[in-house]
Amino acid sequence: MDSDEDSFEMDNVDSGNVSSGDDGDDDFAMEVDIPSSHERQTETEEYQYEVLTTEEIVQHQREIIDEVNNVLKLSSTITRILLNHFKWDKEKLLEKYFDGNTEEFFKCAHVINPFNKPSNANRQKNSKNHPAEECEICFSHLSSDSMTGLECGHRFCLTCWREYLTTKIVTEGLGQSISCAAHGCDILVDDVTVTKLVHDPRVRIKYQQLITNSFVECNQLLRWCPSVDCTYAIKVAHVESRPVRCKCGHEFCFVCGENWHDPVKCRWLKKWIKKCDDDSETSNWIAANTKECPKCNVTIEKDGGCNHMVCKNQNCKHDFCWVCLGSWEPHGSSWYNCNRYDEDEAKAARDAQEKLRSSLARYLHYYNRYMNHMQSLKFENKLYASVKHKMEEMQQHNMSWIEVQFLKKAVDILCQCRQTLMYTYVFAYYLKKNNQSMIFEDNQKDLESATEKLSEYLERDITSENLADIKQKVQDKYRYCEKRRKVLLDHVHEGYEKDWWEYLE
Repeated sequence: MDSDEDSFEMDNVDSGNVSSGDDGDDDFAMEVDIPSSHERQTETEEYQYEVLTTEEIVQHQREIIDEVNNVLKLSSTITRILLNHFKWDKEKLLEKYFDGNTEEFFKCAHVINPFNKPSNANRQKNSKNHPAEECEICFSHLSSDSMTGLECGHRFCLTCWREYLTTKIVTEGLGQSISCAAHGCDILVDDVTVTKLVHDPRVRIKYQQLITNSFVECNQLLRWCPSVDCTYAIKVAHVESRPVRCKCGHEFCFVCGENWHDPVKCRWLKKWIKKCDDDSETSNWIAANTKECPKCNVTIEKDGGCNHMVCKNQNCKHDFCWVCLGSWEPHGSSWYNCNRYDEDEAKAARDAQEKLRSSLARYLHYYNRYMNHMQSLKFENKLYASVKHKMEEMQQHNMSWIEVQFLKKAVDILCQCRQTLMYTYVFAYYLKKNNQSMIFEDNQKDLESATEKLSEYLERDITSENLADIKQKVQDKYRYCEKRRKVLLDHVHEGYEKDWWEYLE
């Protein structure tokens, strides 16, 4: 555009090996031997970040532009295009700029070198020499006042420019990367051109949203909150796979944007999600909502998070585990391993078909438990409403508001344990067997057993008759769950630091 003025002001837009008894007392747990002085990064450590509104994002964008302009002395609109080309890495931009090849620097960013463009006087003189011009889009002969163009020299009529920009913005969703309307020209359209030619406020707002969105997506230190309809973004001081919590309440991994997935790393979670998508038919079958009682074959539907099932058939009443369909009685013993996959069968495979079956069985083992904890987590998120009612009931039995808060705390910890257990099966699926993986599975088993007991307490055991008596049991159990969860995660993190873990590709 034939103008040197700065970019427009953006409007505010939304855009241990362990064992325990059934009661889970801490005194019966054998801790993993982890040095107390050993420091590791866990989710409890402080990770520096801030949550930004759309207006704060725009302000942050302007601040970066101003910082670069204090050095380069360019117009803000050109600086924004340059920064976007370098993904808003101002240090890299300045390094490339001072390498010496200025012409190549601007060419790579698809910007006309501002130090070589013709002066305003020369442009005005040239336009007077051509009182009538032909638009190369609509072929209309119009006066120079009705024509405009970028610094590349390609000029078209105002109407064609307006329609071209509107199509690019509204239909194609382009903001930062709209090139000149001339065929084969890769010079980018600047903000000033857009604001001068586009009069429709809806299109202008859309353009501003695209600019802001591109700024966040290109900037390694920024990430939009992935929660539906959330307009906040997270800004970090350094990129790290750590949990961040948005003002909307959603917690996610800053690096990959998925729900916080400790103890599994981002790259393995990505592989897992892709594998689950690729095996969608099997996954759908495994994720069925009903199973048959292993004793009487009556169809049973799971309507809660607890995995201790009791058949409602009056002639059966069989207690079994929803996950493995085995009898529930041995689940509390130290020798029973519902969580551990036995690879002896895999080693006994003698031909390709058997190996494929073994591989599928191994995947289904971990997928089944992964999806089961995911489903239980969804059910237990609904426990908050039930717990609220129980808390109100407790207050009617001479308990204060503070005294009943242990119930909400118990559900919070229960959901944390479910989420951690869910991702431990992704971690275990890719893990090669060694001594440390056996310790991990023991930790996993102990946490899983305690979590199921806590879930059972909260869903079944609290009645108006035993409100006071159950309080100590719930408190002891959720504290035990919290402790075992920390032991499991600390052990995995120590393994990351000491390179214990080997993976199956």
